[in-house]
Amino acid sequence: KKKSKRDLGGPRGRMISDSDRVTAIELINEARDNGCRLKPACDELNISVRTYERWIKEGEVKRDQRPLVERPTPKNKLTKEERDEIIKTVNSPEYADLAPSQIVPKLADEGRYIASESTIYKILKEEKMNTHRGRSSVPVKREPPTHIATAPNQVWTWDITWLNAVIKGQYYKLYLIIDMFSRLIVGHEVWEDEKAEHAEHLIRKATLAQGTAGRPLVLHSDNGSPMKAATFQATLEKLGVQSSFSRPRVSNDNPYSEALFKTMKYRPKYPFNGFKSLEDARKWVDKFVNWYNKTHLHSGIKFLTPFQRHYGLDKEIMKKRNETYAIARAKHPERWSKNTRNWSLPEYVSLNPISEEEANNILQETN
Repeated sequence: KKKSKRDLGGPRGRMISDSDRVTAIELINEARDNGCRLKPACDELNISVRTYERWIKEGEVKRDQRPLVERPTPKNKLTKEERDEIIKTVNSPEYADLAPSQIVPKLADEGRYIASESTIYKILKEEKMNTHRGRSSVPVKREPPTHIATAPNQVWTWDITWLNAVIKGQYYKLYLIIDMFSRLIVGHEVWEDEKAEHAEHLIRKATLAQGTAGRPLVLHSDNGSPMKAATFQATLEKLGVQSSFSRPRVSNDNPYSEALFKTMKYRPKYPFNGFKSLEDARKWVDKFVNWYNKTHLHSGIKFLTPFQRHYGLDKEIMKKRNETYAIARAKHPERWSKNTRNWSLPEYVSLNPISEEEANNILQETN
C-alpha cells in the first residue's frame, strides 16, 4: 500500500523508518526546487523545520539513533526467577483453570503476592498461554448468516408473528414465508398455536405451488422451536430444502420477514382492536397477502409489486420507465441537471449487507 505524503511524517515523536526519512527529504527538496518555501513543505509531511535540518545536518539523511541506544534495565523489571514462579503458579493444578483476576485475590488470601493482575496477563500473553482457562466453553464468534439470491425461489425466509384477538391475552399465529429476491409471499397460514406440524404443512404447500422440487432452495428462519423441531427438519430434508438460522439472540438476522410484519401491522386497515375469530383473522390475512403481492409497490425492489418481480414482468416495466424519462428529458433538457432517475434493478439480494467482493466470491462458489 502506498503511503500518502502526510503518512511519511506522522505524529511527533513516532519512530520513522529510514526509507520514509529519505522519501520525505526527497519530496521536500523537490518542492523547494519548484519554488516552495521550506516550512510549508515540511508542514505538508507533518514534520518540523528543525527535524528536517537535523536529518540532513551531516550531508546525508541521518538514521534514527533511538533503536541503537543501549538502555538500562528498568528497576521494576521482574527477574527470571520471579517470572518462572508466576508461570509455575498459574499452571499449578490449583490455579490452572482460573483467570488472573481470580488468582490474584486467592493468593492474597494466602498471604502471597507474586505480581499484579495486569503483569500476569502480560506474561501469559508473551508466553502464548493466554488461552481460555476454565471448564466453560470457549466463546464462539458467530459470523452473520449470508445467502445471496439472483433469481426467485433460491432463498426464502419465514417467521411466525402473533395477531391479537378481541379477547385480551389471546392470539392467533401467522406462519408466513417470503421469497427474498422478489419479496413475494409464497406461503401463509393462520393457526391458534405454534406447532411444527403447521410449519410442515405450510412448507409442503409452498414448494408445491412454486414447483421447487429438484432445485436448490434455502429456507432461513430464527431459532424458534417450530423452526428447529426434528420433524420439521426431516420434512425439509425430504423436500431438498437447506435450512438456515439466525445467530442466537440476534434480532436482525431475519430482516425481510420482520420488515413484512411491520408493513402488515402498520396498515391503516389493520384491526388494532383484535380479530373476532380464527376465521376472521384468516380472511383479513388473505386480503393483505393479495394486496401485498399484487398491488403494493415495494421500495426495496424499485417500486415494483412482488408479483411483477417474481414472475419476470420487471424488465419490461423498467424499460418503459426509462423510455418515459428519456422522452421527458428530451422535451425539457434544462430541467435535468444530472442523469435521469436510475431504474436499474440489483443483480442480487443478500440476507445481510456484504461487500461487492464478498458477493462475487459467493456467486463464483455457487456457480
